[in-house]
Amino acid sequence: MTDEVLYEAAERIARITINRPTKMNTLNPPLMAALSAALRRADDDPGVSVVVLTSAGDHFGAGYDLKYDWNGHFGHDLMAMRRALRASVDFEFGPWDCSKPVIAMVRGYCLAGSCELAMMCCITYAARSAKFGEPEIRFSTAPPAMIMPWLIGLKRTRELLYTGDMIDAQEACEAGMVNRVVDDEALEEETMRYARRAAAISVEGLQTTKAAINRGAEIAGLREAIAYGIETATILDCSETEQFLQFEAVRKEQGLSAAIRWRESQFA
Repeated sequence: MTDEVLYEAAERIARITINRPTKMNTLNPPLMAALSAALRRADDDPGVSVVVLTSAGDHFGAGYDLKYDWNGHFGHDLMAMRRALRASVDFEFGPWDCSKPVIAMVRGYCLAGSCELAMMCCITYAARSAKFGEPEIRFSTAPPAMIMPWLIGLKRTRELLYTGDMIDAQEACEAGMVNRVVDDEALEEETMRYARRAAAISVEGLQTTKAAINRGAEIAGLREAIAYGIETATILDCSETEQFLQFEAVRKEQGLSAAIRWRESQFA
């Protein structure tokens, strides 16, 4: 287990922590592999009934690590892009595919791939100061796992994804993306209180109930819809749009942080 993913278990609750706070807990393939392994470990442990997924530091996560050499890892052609997106979707389905309930405990920014990861969890508790969003479209890319419409509906999803705007925790709760919003200082206590209540139920009851809920969504087409989203996202990711070319020009001249600030300034 890498030190960028921490694992502990007590009182029938496994706690998995993304531990990359100096990088805003961004996701890359080594961390993704470690987090997937941690979820499997919790799933295989007969002493665990419930999983809590959280992050160290001030933010749940800022999505995929744009400074990582994704082209070096997967390649740079169209099919390589498709492989990268499929790997991301497989990773993001980790909380969904875990047979036991997974509770996301979110503070700070929860954006892009990190937002999708939280949405794939069964339950989400959020600090009042948390911010949620899928800003990828601003950079001419798309979420690899299009889970949002299944949670908050078509109209609200379109409103958010067409602009890449962020919403606060209360808005996310009202939309159906978050279950509970609590004061920042109470997030840990309230999340763990719910986890302990759920862990008091038989693990068989939890697993069968989760399986029935998940299967219903899958029969309705959830997996097929997300699989189609990979194909369309591949096309977008391989398209050199005007906005993408401008962003890349700023990045090459001034660096990634400057390019992100330049792009975000257009939506102020």
